[in-house]
Amino acid sequence: MGETVRVARAALHFYEEPFISGKNGSGTVFFSGCSLGCVYCQNYSVSHENLGKDITVDRLADIFKELVDSGAENINLVTPTHYSYAIIEALDIYKPPVPVIYNSSGYELKEVIKTLADYVDVYLFDLKYLSSSLAKQYSFAADYPDFARSAILEAIKQKGECRFAGGMIRSGVVIRHLLLPSATEEAIRVFDFVNKYAPGAYFSIMNQYVPLFKAKEMPPINRKVTDREYEKVLSHIIDSGFRNCYFQENGSADTFYIPDFDFTGV
Repeated sequence: MGETVRVARAALHFYEEPFISGKNGSGTVFFSGCSLGCVYCQNYSVSHENLGKDITVDRLADIFKELVDSGAENINLVTPTHYSYAIIEALDIYKPPVPVIYNSSGYELKEVIKTLADYVDVYLFDLKYLSSSLAKQYSFAADYPDFARSAILEAIKQKGECRFAGGMIRSGVVIRHLLLPSATEEAIRVFDFVNKYAPGAYFSIMNQYVPLFKAKEMPPINRKVTDREYEKVLSHIIDSGFRNCYFQENGSADTFYIPDFDFTGV
């Protein structure tokens, strides 16, 4: 990516977890580019093809304010990793009166997470894999598990347990895992890590996988997750006694929930 910030969309979004979207919607800013190369990315036109519009840091600060003025429950920075420097500059210009959410793939340097301590209220991390082989096969990043674990533990150290007000998250760490086909054991390992090392976090197990991009031609991930696979993971979570968890209903695997990257709000 270049020195300027590239953004594909900035608008209210209603398809996050309920304590993020709320009634008014989450003020999402979709940044172009990504530090991973996931073969199944649902936003591949933005992440892989760098679809977006180049803007200045001043304009990014203005976008934050416009989202707040439109009623956003929070400022939700989607795939922000490679623009963390610019985000800090923009937040120095305008600090929103609503929580700032760092919505990341999890492929982060711990040192960067440390620099964000005074700027970010909620870390919304993916924990895609704990298996290096799967991380290499599907995201071209065999070292992903090491960096993701380190970043999550640093975020937990910063924020502690999640705090809420009026049913909306105000501070803390939320960890998402997208269940992939034929990967129930991996999902269980991911959950067990969260249960052991991040008990104050919230866990969101996602059943919205649709084979897109290169995954359409890659068995075994060229199909949706079966009900049996999803229920196996849910049963393990429920049996563990862990309660800070969100599930998705069957039927969530639909491209309907993917926003249009048409430069709205940019």
